[in-house]
Amino acid sequence: MRAFEHVDVFTLAEAVELLGFDPEARLIAGGTDLIPEMRLGIRAPDRLINLKTVPGCDRISVQDNFLRIGALARLEDVAAHPLVRSNASVLAEAIEQSASPQIRSAATLGGSLCQESRCWYFRGPFRCWLKGGEHCPAESGDNRQHAILGGGPCFSVHPSDPATSLVALNARAAIVGPDGERTISIDQFFTRPVDGHRSLTCLRQDEILSLVEIPLPTAEERGVFLKAMDRADFAFALASVACVISVHSGRVGSASIVLGGVAPVPWRAPAAQRELLGRPLDRQTIARASAAATDGARPLSMNGYKVRLSQALVKRALEQVASLAG
Repeated sequence: MRAFEHVDVFTLAEAVELLGFDPEARLIAGGTDLIPEMRLGIRAPDRLINLKTVPGCDRISVQDNFLRIGALARLEDVAAHPLVRSNASVLAEAIEQSASPQIRSAATLGGSLCQESRCWYFRGPFRCWLKGGEHCPAESGDNRQHAILGGGPCFSVHPSDPATSLVALNARAAIVGPDGERTISIDQFFTRPVDGHRSLTCLRQDEILSLVEIPLPTAEERGVFLKAMDRADFAFALASVACVISVHSGRVGSASIVLGGVAPVPWRAPAAQRELLGRPLDRQTIARASAAATDGARPLSMNGYKVRLSQALVKRALEQVASLAG
């Protein structure tokens, strides 16, 4: 790890200005992703811009029919907050399954959403495509944990469980940059890496995620987050699902199904959502929606199991939602 300058800032505008001035600078808050990257030599910034000294960016509140969560809110505080548990329980469930208590006590929500790939090729001594190489080694290498949906030219999977839940909750992201603040859907915030933008988010070098806004739920809305891992606790998802469903007069009025651990971004399942709308949440409907959840999947040589695993998780999640809806 090479020497670097550590700078405290007291407004997001000040941080944006520094980012624009120094393209090699990086933001730091909890540091649970950036510091390991620096130790591995993936990142070597000459300046770290400390956001923890910016007041108010960890606030959690309800305003204008939205639950607003500052990007600097620590994961453990988000999961435990009564406003989150009562209005976005799927997010709390995802956070509680996302990392160890030690990590959750330091990591921030913004850091979780903006973290880099956990692919072993990206983190290892390989010139993978996401790091500027010419191809993704997972195409012909060990690809047990890689993408079955939306893959190519990068086949890594998005590492954030909170991200999966926020897409299912139809959240919005507020972004601060040199031209002020803009708000976009969280679906637009996450991007499949392409030539010219080899990144998992839409953020430019001089932009900062400032907060997340979640629409307040209706009385009929129910949600579930489920995750499969290769060990009992605190591992990245082999596959996961966040379901947010509303049932009115015995029929599904709205459906949001998002898969995690299977694509470079949190992967919305539109075919599964269509199978649910207007129908009773019964065994036949759940079976059709579960099968449709992986429409378009193209497994690699070693990860075909993720198709069946994802379908099973969706089935179990919908069954739980059905029991909650009564």
